[in-house]
Amino acid sequence: MKNIILTLVLGLTLVSFKSFDNSVAIINALKSSNTEELSKYFDNYIDLKLPEKAEIKNMGKTQAGFALEGFFKDNGIKGFELLSQRDMNGTMYLAGKLLNDGKGYNITLLLKTKDASQQIITLRIN
Repeated sequence: MKNIILTLVLGLTLVSFKSFDNSVAIINALKSSNTEELSKYFDNYIDLKLPEKAEIKNMGKTQAGFALEGFFKDNGIKGFELLSQRDMNGTMYLAGKLLNDGKGYNITLLLKTKDASQQIITLRIN
């Protein structure tokens, strides 16, 4: 009986932790250049900055996903290398490099905890 209760508690703890921390899934989506998967972690409205374009504040989730997909295709993005990850009081900052055949692009993401999970609120590429 104790083993069953212990297993249930451990299972619930792992499920709760997994739903809160989306950073691993976000990093994996970037590594596989999967913008469709990455956009699942966008907040309803995000701030998006792409190279040589003005930053767009409060861009809708769907529109931001299409813009990011176009950028990845146009620039041959093939992967991602994580350079920095910080978490402070429900806000997470990820920084890294998007990889292509050229010099690559720096990317930073700001995530905020909302509805018991982390969602991307800002994405900047330069």
